[in-house]
Amino acid sequence: RIDPWVTLRSLSFPSMMTTLDQTKELFRRADAVCFDVDSTVIKEEGIDELAKFCGVGDAVREMTRKAMGGSVTFKKALTDRLSTIRCSREQVNKLITDHPPQLTPGIRELVDRLHELNIKVFLVSGGFRCIVEHVASQLNIPLQHVYANRLKFYFNGEYAGFDESQPTAESGGKGKVISMLKEQYGFKTVVMIGDGATDLEACPPASAFIGFGGNVVRPQVKERCSWFVTSFGELLKELEKI
Repeated sequence: RIDPWVTLRSLSFPSMMTTLDQTKELFRRADAVCFDVDSTVIKEEGIDELAKFCGVGDAVREMTRKAMGGSVTFKKALTDRLSTIRCSREQVNKLITDHPPQLTPGIRELVDRLHELNIKVFLVSGGFRCIVEHVASQLNIPLQHVYANRLKFYFNGEYAGFDESQPTAESGGKGKVISMLKEQYGFKTVVMIGDGATDLEACPPASAFIGFGGNVVRPQVKERCSWFVTSFGELLKELEKI
């Protein structure tokens, strides 16, 4: 699917596009690796699972489809869909308990290996922090390395919106997070890995982008990245060269 929340600039070939060999080398000597979560680290899309669980799966899927064809901003599309879902805190907790996010095969081994090599790992997602934190804890990723959208609830647990101040609530948010990480930690080489156009858009400021098609292949991402993998085993293999 084409993601409308991506600037036209990012859909043209970057002027300094890295070659396959350069991308592989940047990955091997990365200071940090940032992973998208939905359809990358986990098999599913969090917002679709939440909508389905709250009984509005079809309606939200249709809203996503309509948004794809228009000039809707990422924030507006997120606001509209969440207003339809209107999940309570209890529903979100029950979703995580009854239908925990399914890790993509090989991700646990890859994250463990990156940690062994002292490469910092971050989860950068347009999804929801409550779900992404659950994923992070399964992968031994510190919670301060999680960047995602925060759902807000009233005292009685009813849905109260989401935190619009988070960079991930905006178009281009993943790139903003990477710029912030470079500044905060002094990282020179940061690699972004993901399945979607918003992940591709984060390079630059990411030093390199690796497209992931292990759960879903998005043609516009596959065509525009120099390294596209369909399993995390391919990345593990590359780390063996270190």
